[in-house]
Amino acid sequence: MSIHNLPKSTVAQSGSVQPSSIQPTTTQPISADVHELDRTDIESYYIPGGKVYERFFDCPLDHQQPADTRQVRVFARHIVPVGKEDQMHSLPFIVYLQGGPGFECSLPSSVKGGWYATAISEGFQLLLVDQRGTGLSAPISAHTLAQHGSTAAQAEYVQHFRADSIVRDCELIRKALCRGRTSAASQKVALLGQSFGGFCITTYLSLFPNSISRALITGGVPPLLDSPDAVYHATYPRMITRNQQYYAKFPRDIARVRTIIEHLNAADVVLPDGGCLTARRFQQLGISFGRTGGFDSVHRLVLRAASDLETAGSLSVSALTEIAAAQSFDTNPLYCIMHESIYCQNGNASRWAAHRVREASFASAFEHQWDRILQRSDPAAPVYFTGESVYPWMLDDYAELRCLKDVALSLAEYTGWGRLYDTDVLAANTVPVAAVSYYNDMFVDVGLSERTAQTIAGCHQWITNEFHHNGLGVSSHVPEYLFRLLKGDITDL
Repeated sequence: MSIHNLPKSTVAQSGSVQPSSIQPTTTQPISADVHELDRTDIESYYIPGGKVYERFFDCPLDHQQPADTRQVRVFARHIVPVGKEDQMHSLPFIVYLQGGPGFECSLPSSVKGGWYATAISEGFQLLLVDQRGTGLSAPISAHTLAQHGSTAAQAEYVQHFRADSIVRDCELIRKALCRGRTSAASQKVALLGQSFGGFCITTYLSLFPNSISRALITGGVPPLLDSPDAVYHATYPRMITRNQQYYAKFPRDIARVRTIIEHLNAADVVLPDGGCLTARRFQQLGISFGRTGGFDSVHRLVLRAASDLETAGSLSVSALTEIAAAQSFDTNPLYCIMHESIYCQNGNASRWAAHRVREASFASAFEHQWDRILQRSDPAAPVYFTGESVYPWMLDDYAELRCLKDVALSLAEYTGWGRLYDTDVLAANTVPVAAVSYYNDMFVDVGLSERTAQTIAGCHQWITNEFHHNGLGVSSHVPEYLFRLLKGDITDL
């Protein structure tokens, strides 16, 4: 890795003992005439509670192939508490890893609240990394991928955008930012991972445990599987339960949703961006059911669409725009094309697992074709929404994904996925780990998470039904409780 816009530099080696079964990066260290934290050309500004430094780093595309000279530029927002700007070289870092896959970190309007304030109160400076392929870190889109040539070349490029590569990016950035610190302890970083960010942390614990001072995982203790099928066998029943709860809260939406589904089966509805609003795509609004406030946001869209059909016989541009805005697969295409690969290890392909499991075991519950809905044992039963699952037909219904169809189909059949987790290293873990799993989580099954937490030595798992998948963003109680777990302040779990 080279530090962006700098001469060739040296980043100190961590000196950590690495697990043998997953080989970490062997990139040669490089030295810097000016330490990254001492650069004067970095753009910086203040937000309430902190000073933001916007940093870019050039990382190898393939960390395990030194002969491959291709690079990706990785962006990170470095936030130092106000009044401590002169302590950057000594304050410990906490690295935040976002959920996804395929989502960037947003710029906080303030760090005086939420998990930011909790971390600052614990003595940290913050590092918010846009994971490769997202935000300002070599973002993946139909346009950027087209620059890599053939479908095969594009698919090969995207294969380097999984958790193992993200972790190796973070490790090289850690070395750059902590270079020159005098003790091994001061060179370590703490990790906070939301959802997929927790998957990345578990990979980090497998690859570079001696680089981590502590780890906090929120709604993202990953299942230690080789393929995704078991994930959907566990989460589809949770989707059904959330649908039942939704219709219990909004019983009139049973008729409204049926009216909308019937209309979308009969009409070709084109969204403002050129995508198609099919019945099956409309059902994907149910992904919001996994978040606090999700029922209300979906109800608002259902009420708006049903009102349009009642008064005008068609959906308004305003309603279509709002529906499209609630679905992020066009703006963050990795969330679709790489979603199931996060569960693949040891040569297993995903092969559209959510679609296969749905068709084999849950087709009737999530039926979208109107004639088949009428043929069900109870033809007046509610039409269920789907959750966090991706399907091959999305490559036709979403405008941006159409341009990535061949790449996505290739990735779904790819059998070259390597190992993401080392269970031997996790079983011998000495890094303090605290994790919250949400009992009703529709995205990450609590049962599968519990098995993994029991595999990670010393992991303190808190299971609660007080929050849904977005608990970290909803309440500061979540990070506060996890820090208390790490300190031993809570011992009755």
